[in-house]
Amino acid sequence: MSRVVVKDVCFSYRSGEEVLKGITLDFDEKSTAIIGQNGAGKTTFVKLLKGLLKPTRGEIYILGRSANEMTAAALAPFIGLVFQNPNDQIFRSTVLEEVMFGPLNIGEDPKGARKKAEEALEMVGLTEKASENPHDLRLSEKKLVCVASIVAMEPEILILDEPTIAQDHAGMAAIRQVIRRFKEQGKLVMGILHDMDFAAENFERVVVFHQGTVVADDDPREVFSRESLLQRAGLEVPHITRLGWSLGRKETFLTEAELIQSLRGEGSTDR
Repeated sequence: MSRVVVKDVCFSYRSGEEVLKGITLDFDEKSTAIIGQNGAGKTTFVKLLKGLLKPTRGEIYILGRSANEMTAAALAPFIGLVFQNPNDQIFRSTVLEEVMFGPLNIGEDPKGARKKAEEALEMVGLTEKASENPHDLRLSEKKLVCVASIVAMEPEILILDEPTIAQDHAGMAAIRQVIRRFKEQGKLVMGILHDMDFAAENFERVVVFHQGTVVADDDPREVFSRESLLQRAGLEVPHITRLGWSLGRKETFLTEAELIQSLRGEGSTDR
Protein backbone atom coordinates (compact mmCIF):
# COMPACT_ATOMS: atom_id res chain seq x y z
CA MET A 1 0.00 0.00 0.00
CA SER A 2 1.32 3.44 -0.94
CA ARG A 3 1.73 5.78 2.02
CA VAL A 4 2.90 8.71 -0.10
CA VAL A 5 2.43 9.34 -3.81
CA VAL A 6 4.21 12.23 -5.52
CA LYS A 7 3.30 13.00 -9.13
CA ASP A 8 5.36 15.38 -11.29
CA VAL A 9 5.93 17.83 -8.44
CA CYS A 10 7.72 21.12 -9.06
CA PHE A 11 8.38 23.93 -6.63
CA SER A 12 9.85 27.42 -6.84
CA TYR A 13 10.49 29.96 -4.09
CA ARG A 14 11.02 32.59 -6.80
CA SER A 15 9.67 32.76 -10.32
CA GLY A 16 11.95 31.09 -12.82
CA GLU A 17 14.10 29.31 -10.19
CA GLU A 18 12.85 25.77 -9.72
CA VAL A 19 14.04 24.03 -6.57
CA LEU A 20 12.25 20.78 -7.46
CA LYS A 21 11.87 19.72 -11.08
CA GLY A 22 9.20 17.16 -11.85
CA ILE A 23 9.62 14.76 -8.91
CA THR A 24 7.65 11.52 -9.19
CA LEU A 25 7.99 9.02 -6.34
CA ASP A 26 5.90 6.40 -4.57
CA PHE A 27 6.56 5.40 -0.95
CA ASP A 28 5.21 2.28 0.75
CA GLU A 29 6.18 1.19 4.28
CA LYS A 30 9.85 0.67 3.31
CA SER A 31 12.07 2.95 5.42
CA THR A 32 13.70 5.50 3.14
CA ALA A 33 16.76 7.73 3.37
CA ILE A 34 16.78 10.83 1.16
CA ILE A 35 20.32 12.02 0.57
CA GLY A 36 21.92 14.85 -1.36
CA GLN A 37 24.06 17.96 -1.04
CA ASN A 38 22.80 21.13 0.61
CA GLY A 39 20.49 22.82 -1.87
CA ALA A 40 19.54 19.58 -3.60
CA GLY A 41 15.89 20.05 -2.60
CA LYS A 42 15.56 17.46 0.19
CA THR A 43 14.13 19.66 2.93
CA THR A 44 11.88 21.50 0.49
CA PHE A 45 10.56 18.12 -0.62
CA VAL A 46 9.59 16.97 2.88
CA LYS A 47 8.03 20.35 3.70
CA LEU A 48 5.78 19.76 0.70
CA LEU A 49 4.85 16.32 2.04
CA LYS A 50 4.01 17.86 5.42
CA GLY A 51 1.87 20.60 3.85
CA LEU A 52 4.14 23.44 5.00
CA LEU A 53 4.63 24.34 1.33
CA LYS A 54 2.41 23.75 -1.71
CA PRO A 55 3.76 22.60 -5.08
CA THR A 56 3.77 25.02 -7.99
CA ARG A 57 2.85 22.01 -10.13
CA GLY A 58 1.97 18.38 -9.52
CA GLU A 59 0.09 16.34 -6.93
CA ILE A 60 0.95 14.87 -3.54
CA TYR A 61 -1.16 12.23 -1.79
CA ILE A 62 -0.66 11.26 1.86
CA LEU A 63 -2.45 8.01 2.77
CA GLY A 64 -4.81 8.63 -0.16
CA ARG A 65 -5.53 12.24 0.82
CA SER A 66 -4.54 15.17 -1.39
CA ALA A 67 -1.92 17.16 0.51
CA ASN A 68 -2.43 19.99 -1.97
CA GLU A 69 -5.87 20.54 -0.49
CA MET A 70 -4.95 20.11 3.20
CA THR A 71 -3.23 22.34 5.72
CA ALA A 72 -0.25 21.20 7.77
CA ALA A 73 -2.56 21.07 10.81
CA ALA A 74 -5.00 18.80 9.00
CA LEU A 75 -2.13 16.50 7.99
CA ALA A 76 -0.66 16.41 11.52
CA PRO A 77 -2.44 13.23 12.68
CA PHE A 78 -1.03 11.32 9.68
CA ILE A 79 2.47 12.67 9.05
CA GLY A 80 5.02 14.07 11.49
CA LEU A 81 8.14 16.06 10.67
CA VAL A 82 11.07 16.53 13.06
CA PHE A 83 12.86 19.71 11.94
CA GLN A 84 16.62 19.88 11.50
CA ASN A 85 16.88 22.70 14.05
CA PRO A 86 15.03 21.80 17.27
CA ASN A 87 14.87 25.47 18.27
CA ASP A 88 12.37 25.93 15.43
CA GLN A 89 10.06 23.39 17.06
CA ILE A 90 10.33 23.74 20.84
CA PHE A 91 8.13 26.28 22.63
CA ARG A 92 6.77 24.82 25.90
CA SER A 93 8.24 25.35 29.38
CA THR A 94 8.88 21.70 30.33
CA VAL A 95 9.93 18.66 28.34
CA LEU A 96 6.78 16.76 29.31
CA GLU A 97 4.51 19.63 28.23
CA GLU A 98 6.40 19.84 24.95
CA VAL A 99 5.92 16.16 24.18
CA MET A 100 2.27 16.18 25.33
CA PHE A 101 1.37 19.11 23.09
CA GLY A 102 1.15 17.09 19.87
CA PRO A 103 -1.23 14.40 21.15
CA LEU A 104 -3.40 17.05 22.85
CA ASN A 105 -3.49 19.09 19.66
CA ILE A 106 -4.91 16.19 17.64
CA GLY A 107 -7.64 15.42 20.18
CA GLU A 108 -6.09 13.06 22.73
CA ASP A 109 -7.41 13.47 26.28
CA PRO A 110 -4.89 14.73 28.90
CA LYS A 111 -4.44 11.33 30.56
CA GLY A 112 -3.82 9.59 27.23
CA ALA A 113 -1.52 12.38 26.04
CA ARG A 114 0.59 12.11 29.18
CA LYS A 115 0.88 8.33 28.85
CA LYS A 116 1.98 8.60 25.20
CA ALA A 117 4.42 11.40 26.06
CA GLU A 118 5.99 9.39 28.86
CA GLU A 119 6.35 6.34 26.60
CA ALA A 120 7.96 8.45 23.89
CA LEU A 121 10.39 10.03 26.37
CA GLU A 122 11.34 6.59 27.63
CA MET A 123 12.00 5.47 24.07
CA VAL A 124 14.50 8.29 23.49
CA GLY A 125 16.06 8.04 26.96
CA LEU A 126 14.82 11.36 28.35
CA THR A 127 12.47 10.23 31.13
CA GLU A 128 14.59 11.94 33.77
CA LYS A 129 14.42 15.24 31.87
CA ALA A 130 10.60 15.41 31.87
CA SER A 131 10.34 18.31 34.32
CA GLU A 132 13.20 20.37 32.86
CA ASN A 133 12.91 23.32 30.52
CA PRO A 134 13.71 21.99 27.02
CA HIS A 135 15.52 25.23 26.15
CA ASP A 136 18.08 24.41 28.85
CA LEU A 137 19.01 21.05 27.33
CA ARG A 138 21.95 20.25 25.09
CA LEU A 139 21.33 20.40 21.33
CA SER A 140 21.34 16.61 21.03
CA GLU A 141 18.75 16.33 23.81
CA LYS A 142 16.58 19.05 22.27
CA LYS A 143 16.60 17.04 19.05
CA LEU A 144 15.43 13.95 20.92
CA VAL A 145 12.66 15.94 22.61
CA CYS A 146 11.41 16.89 19.15
CA VAL A 147 11.57 13.26 18.04
CA ALA A 148 9.59 12.22 21.13
CA SER A 149 7.04 14.97 20.45
CA ILE A 150 6.24 13.50 17.04
CA VAL A 151 6.45 9.86 18.15
CA ALA A 152 3.88 10.58 20.88
CA MET A 153 1.38 11.56 18.16
CA GLU A 154 1.69 8.05 16.64
CA PRO A 155 1.61 9.18 12.99
CA GLU A 156 1.63 6.66 10.15
CA ILE A 157 4.52 8.56 8.55
CA LEU A 158 7.55 9.93 10.39
CA ILE A 159 10.07 12.25 8.72
CA LEU A 160 13.40 12.95 10.45
CA ASP A 161 15.39 15.88 9.05
CA GLU A 162 19.10 15.32 9.85
CA PRO A 163 18.38 13.33 13.04
CA THR A 164 22.01 12.41 13.73
CA ILE A 165 23.38 15.97 13.95
CA ALA A 166 25.12 16.52 17.33
CA GLN A 167 24.10 13.09 18.61
CA ASP A 168 26.37 11.02 20.83
CA HIS A 169 26.36 7.21 20.96
CA ALA A 170 23.28 7.09 23.21
CA GLY A 171 21.40 9.56 21.02
CA MET A 172 22.20 7.58 17.89
CA ALA A 173 20.96 4.43 19.59
CA ALA A 174 17.71 6.18 20.50
CA ILE A 175 17.16 7.29 16.91
CA ARG A 176 17.81 3.74 15.71
CA GLN A 177 15.26 2.44 18.19
CA VAL A 178 12.61 4.87 16.94
CA ILE A 179 13.25 3.85 13.34
CA ARG A 180 13.12 0.17 14.28
CA ARG A 181 9.87 0.63 16.22
CA PHE A 182 8.16 2.33 13.29
CA LYS A 183 9.37 -0.42 10.95
CA GLU A 184 7.98 -3.09 13.26
CA GLN A 185 4.62 -1.29 13.28
CA GLY A 186 4.52 -1.25 9.47
CA LYS A 187 4.79 2.53 9.37
CA LEU A 188 6.88 4.64 7.01
CA VAL A 189 10.03 6.35 8.29
CA MET A 190 11.85 8.81 6.05
CA GLY A 191 15.21 10.37 6.92
CA ILE A 192 16.84 13.42 5.36
CA LEU A 193 20.52 12.69 5.83
CA HIS A 194 24.09 13.75 5.18
CA ASP A 195 25.31 10.82 7.28
CA MET A 196 25.90 8.07 4.72
CA ASP A 197 26.95 5.54 7.37
CA PHE A 198 23.67 5.95 9.25
CA ALA A 199 21.68 5.80 6.01
CA ALA A 200 23.40 2.58 4.95
CA GLU A 201 22.87 0.85 8.29
CA ASN A 202 19.29 1.83 9.07
CA PHE A 203 17.24 2.30 5.91
CA GLU A 204 15.86 -0.11 3.33
CA ARG A 205 15.73 2.35 0.43
CA VAL A 206 17.87 5.31 -0.62
CA VAL A 207 16.72 8.17 -2.85
CA VAL A 208 19.41 10.55 -4.14
CA PHE A 209 18.47 14.16 -4.88
CA HIS A 210 20.70 16.36 -7.05
CA GLN A 211 19.85 19.85 -8.25
CA GLY A 212 16.14 19.34 -7.69
CA THR A 213 15.86 15.97 -9.43
CA VAL A 214 16.01 12.31 -8.39
CA VAL A 215 19.16 10.71 -9.82
CA ALA A 216 18.97 7.34 -8.01
CA ASP A 217 16.33 5.34 -6.16
CA ASP A 218 17.13 1.81 -5.04
CA ASP A 219 18.15 -0.34 -2.10
CA PRO A 220 21.20 0.95 -0.18
CA ARG A 221 23.62 -1.66 -1.47
CA GLU A 222 22.86 -0.79 -5.07
CA VAL A 223 22.96 2.98 -4.54
CA PHE A 224 26.19 2.96 -2.53
CA SER A 225 27.91 0.73 -5.09
CA ARG A 226 27.55 3.57 -7.64
CA GLU A 227 30.49 5.68 -6.54
CA SER A 228 30.73 7.77 -9.70
CA LEU A 229 27.04 8.74 -9.50
CA LEU A 230 27.42 9.68 -5.84
CA GLN A 231 30.46 11.79 -6.65
CA ARG A 232 28.49 13.68 -9.30
CA ALA A 233 25.85 14.35 -6.66
CA GLY A 234 28.53 15.61 -4.23
CA LEU A 235 28.27 12.59 -1.94
CA GLU A 236 30.58 9.88 -0.64
CA VAL A 237 30.11 6.18 -0.05
CA PRO A 238 29.85 5.01 3.59
CA HIS A 239 33.17 4.65 5.41
CA ILE A 240 32.72 0.90 5.86
CA THR A 241 32.08 0.50 2.14
CA ARG A 242 35.29 2.34 1.27
CA LEU A 243 37.25 0.36 3.84
CA GLY A 244 36.07 -2.89 2.29
CA TRP A 245 37.11 -1.76 -1.17
CA SER A 246 40.49 -0.61 0.13
CA LEU A 247 41.01 -4.11 1.52
CA GLY A 248 40.45 -5.56 -1.96
CA ARG A 249 36.88 -6.70 -1.43
CA LYS A 250 34.54 -6.26 -4.39
CA GLU A 251 31.39 -6.32 -2.28
CA THR A 252 29.53 -3.21 -1.15
CA PHE A 253 29.42 -3.51 2.63
CA LEU A 254 26.89 -1.50 4.58
CA THR A 255 27.81 -2.42 8.16
CA GLU A 256 30.88 -3.36 10.16
CA ALA A 257 29.36 -6.76 10.85
CA GLU A 258 29.15 -7.54 7.13
CA LEU A 259 32.80 -6.66 6.57
CA ILE A 260 33.98 -8.62 9.59
CA GLN A 261 32.01 -11.66 8.47
CA SER A 262 33.58 -11.45 5.03
CA LEU A 263 37.10 -11.08 6.42
CA ARG A 264 36.50 -14.17 8.52
CA GLY A 265 35.60 -16.05 5.37
CA GLU A 266 32.07 -16.81 6.57
CA GLY A 267 30.28 -15.26 3.61
CA SER A 268 29.99 -12.14 1.52
CA THR A 269 27.46 -9.99 -0.24
CA ASP A 270 27.57 -9.56 -4.01
CA ARG A 271 28.26 -6.11 -5.33
